[in-house]
Amino acid sequence: MPREEVVRASGHENVTGEHASTLEVTSDDFLTPAGDCILAVDADRVPADFDDAFVSACRDADATITATVAAGDHSDTVTGTGHPDLTFENERSHVLRTSDYVDDRTVMVNADAAAGDVDRALVSALADGHDATLTLTVESPD
Repeated sequence: MPREEVVRASGHENVTGEHASTLEVTSDDFLTPAGDCILAVDADRVPADFDDAFVSACRDADATITATVAAGDHSDTVTGTGHPDLTFENERSHVLRTSDYVDDRTVMVNADAAAGDVDRALVSALADGHDATLTLTVESPD
């Protein structure tokens, strides 16, 4: 049975979506031009807020995790996997990684896309400041 967590955030004028290996949504209410992996700011929830059953499902290395970022009339989906070392303890940022690196901000590894791969119309909508939604869904093989 899939489990889902929804995060609401905002676009920002400095969103560029150019990073080649990560994609991030942060609860920070600001974004500098250097934050080229960040697609949305001012998130209303952080990984530490997620349901225990969701977190447990994400700790299965065979779990499939999908992340859909939507803003305006645009959306894009990234698919990756879970990892036994995911903690979901961070109180600031959600990071999707194309690698298998895990820290307390990581919510997905082995992602099939990063910020630089996201639909450019979606990136433009985020840069125009549209409201954003990050929907994370996990499906365990069991």
